[in-house]
Amino acid sequence: MRPARTTAAGFVLALIVGVAGTAHAQMPESYRQVQRAMLETERRMALAMADSMPERYYREKATPTQRDFAQQIAHAAGAVPMIASQFLGGPQPSLPDTAASYASRAGLRAYINAAYDYGANLLRTQSAADREATVQFFGSTMPKWQVWDELHQHTIWTLGQVVANFRAHGNPPPPFLFF
Repeated sequence: MRPARTTAAGFVLALIVGVAGTAHAQMPESYRQVQRAMLETERRMALAMADSMPERYYREKATPTQRDFAQQIAHAAGAVPMIASQFLGGPQPSLPDTAASYASRAGLRAYINAAYDYGANLLRTQSAADREATVQFFGSTMPKWQVWDELHQHTIWTLGQVVANFRAHGNPPPPFLFF
């Protein structure tokens, strides 16, 4: 019976090694278009939230420990150039001043658009070889193309938190956007 166990264990080990080896297979170039569409959906969602909230509530918090509405929207959008520059090798971003951005709808829209313009440009110009290079991202090693997906998760999670700001004032959040 021992040889059967050894054979079975060897098979399982080979399967695990084989699957692990394919986990870092090259991502098809066509996936870049999916990621570009995700960025544009995030931009549209952030802009819709900025447009749907009355400006007088931009600096209010739904809870004492949360960022205020404008800060939370800017945090979601600003993560794009911050992460892209720090982890994906993009140039230093140049974004509008946050004090001006938080003060008005026009300012917040300008900040959102600048952040997503930066991300869209970097994603468009990132070489295929660079997308396959690995990077340490908050304690995990992953290919750079995957950082865009992690960034998408962060953005959607962060934008979702401001629904409480809308509800606190009896306002509906903007409608859900399908990808």
